[in-house]
This record gives sequence, C-alpha cells and structure tokens, in this order.
Amino acid sequence: MTTTTTATTVPLPAEQPTAKPVTVRRKWTEHGLVFIAPFFLTYALFLLWPLVSGIGMSLRSDNITGEGGEFVGFDNYTEAFQDPNVWSSLWNTIWFTILSTVPLVLMGLVFALLSHHLRFVQWLWRLSWFAPFLLPSGVIGLLFLWVIYPSDFGFADQLLAWFGLEPGIGWLTDERYAMLSIVAATVWWTVGFNFLLYLAALQSIPQCLYEAAELDGAGAWHRLRHVTLPLLKRTTGVVLVLQILASLKIFDQVYIMTGGGPDDSTRPILQYVYQSGFTGYRIGYASAVSYLFFALIVIVSLVQLRLSRRSGESQA
Repeated sequence: MTTTTTATTVPLPAEQPTAKPVTVRRKWTEHGLVFIAPFFLTYALFLLWPLVSGIGMSLRSDNITGEGGEFVGFDNYTEAFQDPNVWSSLWNTIWFTILSTVPLVLMGLVFALLSHHLRFVQWLWRLSWFAPFLLPSGVIGLLFLWVIYPSDFGFADQLLAWFGLEPGIGWLTDERYAMLSIVAATVWWTVGFNFLLYLAALQSIPQCLYEAAELDGAGAWHRLRHVTLPLLKRTTGVVLVLQILASLKIFDQVYIMTGGGPDDSTRPILQYVYQSGFTGYRIGYASAVSYLFFALIVIVSLVQLRLSRRSGESQA
C-alpha cells in the first residue's frame, strides 16, 4: 500500500503598512483645564486677589473706608514690631497653643484607644466623644459663658461645691483662670477631631501584628509600646501640625467668652488685628500685623514639615 503525502503551503502574512506617526494637537481642553477653570477663577478671586490686595493695603495708611490713605512703605511694619500690644497678644496666642495642643493630642489618642478596644456600646462612646466637635463655636462660647462658668450657680462652681471646695471662682474674670478656662472649653469642643483621626489610624493597623506579638509573649503594654505607638507616628505628626495651626488661629471662643479680658490677658493676635482694623479704623496697620502673623504661621508649618520628613526618612 502506497501512502501519498500532500504538502500544504502556508501563505506568509502580508506585511502591514508602517503606521505613520500621529501628531497630537495639544489643545488646552485636552489637558482638563476647561474643567478646573472654575476652581482657578474662584481661587484667584477669593484668595489670590485678597492676598495681593492686602499686601498693598499694609503699605498704606488706609482707614476702614479705603479712602484718604497714602503710601507709607514699611512704616506699619516698623510700628507693629515696636507695639507692645502686638507682642502681648502674640504671647497669649502662643501660650494658648502650648496649653491646648498637649492635652488635645494626648486625650485624642487615649479616647481612640479606649473606643477601639471597648467591646460594648462602642458606638455610644464614639458619638459622645465626637459629637461636641459638630457644634459651632458660637454655641460652645455661649454654653460655657452662661451655663458652665457663671459664678455661684454655674456647673463648674456646683462641681466644686459637690467636692467640698469653695465655689465662686472667677473662671472668666480672674487672670489666673481665664486662659485655663478657655483652654478647657476648647479641649472639650475639639478633641473629637483628633479622636477621629487616631481611631481611623488604629483601625488600619493589621490584626496579625498584634497576634504575632502576643505569640511572642508580649503583653498589652508591650503591644501598645512596640506595635501601636510606632505605627501611629505619622498620624501623630499630622494631628500635631493641624492642632498647632488651629490653636494659633484662635479667635471665636475668646471673643465670645472673655472679649480678650480681663485686662487683655486672653486677647489673641487675631483679636488685636480685628480691634485695630474695625474698632481703631486702621486697616493698613491691621493688615501689616496680620501679615506678620501669617509669616509666623508659614514658618511654623515649614518647620513641622521638615521635622516630619526627617522622621519619615529615619523610619525608612
């Protein structure tokens, strides 16, 4: 038997024509500028233009009407550096920042740890610690002014009497207690924000790390010290920066609760800017003081950013 083999010819694929390079026309619409143009216009109108206009105003002797002023150069800045009210108000602001930042960071961390490890009515603890942060500053100021701190019948004096101590402390009228009273109100009001940041960071820590540490014989304290706290360093840095910047910009609570008194012992720098511009009608001088304070905030932000970068590099 003879077997015949038939050869099959496979046709070669036809050569594809070389694609010509396509020239892309760079239109401004292709880069999304048309979509972000409304934001840029709003940003320029409400931030960039007031910033530039304020700098020009700080170099003039304008009043509140904006008329009749003349160019004075850096005289407003020179006067601000020599004004004792600027330095006293700035010190009050820094002192409030020091007194409020430490408890706000520590209490936010402690509350987050408690809420994260509690196994019963967890939602109630989270709500009770975060709810005050949702209230506006006006409500907080009036609450502590008319309910908590009134002499003899306020909640704070009633609490002292319940513990057998002598009530009648001038919480907002005595220089020894006025700043501390404002700090206490601010801590109760804003600790919920730091608490929320720490709680979110705790929930992102993998549970396997705690299980591995527990298998190695680490107790609760060692797990907190060697697992939880190191993994919360970045969150602590963010909380610290945000808290310092927020405390430096204090105005509402002081204006409502003490008006800067007694004897200007609680007046922050922003209230002095307000008084110089809208009570003293010296808009040019108030602008100069506000830009000096703005420069201080920028310096603090840059220092904090540098420190956080060094911390991140050391961890890496």
